Amino acid sequence: MSESIENLLHELHATLGLRKRPEDVAELVRSLLQAADENLDAATEAALDKATATSLRSLWHGYTSMREEFVGPVGAQRQLATAADLFDSVGPVPTEVGDDPAQVEAIARAAGVEIHKEFGESDFLDDRLNREQRAAVGLADLSRRQYNKRFRLLRRMEAKIAAIVDGQRKREVAMTGKSGLASRLSYEEFAADTGSAAFIAYLTARANLRSEFTIDGQQRPYDEVADALFQRLDPQTANWFAIAHVHPVAQVLEHVGDEQRGLLLGRWYGILLEVADQLEELWQAHEPDRTTMIVRRGDDSTTWNQTARAWSKARANWFALLEAMGAEDVIKQICPGKVLMLVAADVAAWHRQSGRGLHPDTDVWADLPLPWEVLRGDAQCPQWLVEQVCRRHGVEPERGGWTRARRAAQAVPFRATPELVHGVTVADPMLATLLRAVGVFSGKELRTEPTEMR
Repeated sequence: MSESIENLLHELHATLGLRKRPEDVAELVRSLLQAADENLDAATEAALDKATATSLRSLWHGYTSMREEFVGPVGAQRQLATAADLFDSVGPVPTEVGDDPAQVEAIARAAGVEIHKEFGESDFLDDRLNREQRAAVGLADLSRRQYNKRFRLLRRMEAKIAAIVDGQRKREVAMTGKSGLASRLSYEEFAADTGSAAFIAYLTARANLRSEFTIDGQQRPYDEVADALFQRLDPQTANWFAIAHVHPVAQVLEHVGDEQRGLLLGRWYGILLEVADQLEELWQAHEPDRTTMIVRRGDDSTTWNQTARAWSKARANWFALLEAMGAEDVIKQICPGKVLMLVAADVAAWHRQSGRGLHPDTDVWADLPLPWEVLRGDAQCPQWLVEQVCRRHGVEPERGGWTRARRAAQAVPFRATPELVHGVTVADPMLATLLRAVGVFSGKELRTEPTEMR
């Protein structure tokens, strides 16, 4: 493999955990396929021309006001810098260490030894040492003020570790809900076949698009460019296992071996269990109105919607793998329902004004047992019950995705990536930057993530 091809593959692999514009990824894809001396058929050439020409025609080509990464937690760099001044065991720490909760914890534990503080024992009233206790452990020369300063810092570090872990979990959930397992692909697996890598990178970029403030539904990831890249794959050499991480439809899974299907099935079921626990925590903290799923004061709609999206993605892909393995009987016995996202009040009003009302899935969701209770075995939700509830509310269970995996994806026309401010499309990224600076579109009703009401 030439150095140029390897550099392009590394650059494309890095985009799997980012929110790069599909147009920009399409340019990298074209460069990769050209560097690999792969002959492009007319359909692929035309599709890439459309995507890259849209990017090149833009006056602001190469610039966007939107962040190109998923929001992650703020690291503990500031706390570590302070710890280096206060504790002998803490020296200069590389910046990247502050983003690793395990390394931050190890430093906090080592620093705690200096003042005889156990990690996790941070109650300011019960866990601090008094003068006599400090003298008994050899800290008589350390004033109460200096001791308290160190104790407070370690207490803050422990809180920061918990915040980093929670932030990383939310970031992972957000990426999973958007592009499946794409961000978990190793470079070696991703780079095994250049055509497969090109398809995975472009489809992931499309899947990672931000939600728009609309009642007409969000953009579908699988567009004509993705379809052209998919159709040109060689069935004999394509890396179907890697492709199944982001596009696990029947047409892909039929090429994946049983062992690899089982591995993917286990991964998706593990995500289902993890996400179910997170949904239950959010539900118990502030139970939404199941009959409308309209945001109320106090609802953490962003976290709920990201987690609900991850649940729906994991559930659909779990279903797809069960069907590919001939294990539909599992779905007949255990068929947890979809989880609806919370809808902004203004979007709901927009729906009413347009004569659409609430999405029919809302009634189905309200009538079924809560999914986390089903997975835990506290409630029964077989396939026949889901079908019965769906038909009661005029919903087709299979077409609606309640009892079956999605069918083969239908390509939608390519559409240039819109520049958004809180989901609202604006003319160009420079204007978007200005609108953010002056607070336009920053009203509370528009800060709620827009949804398509399901």
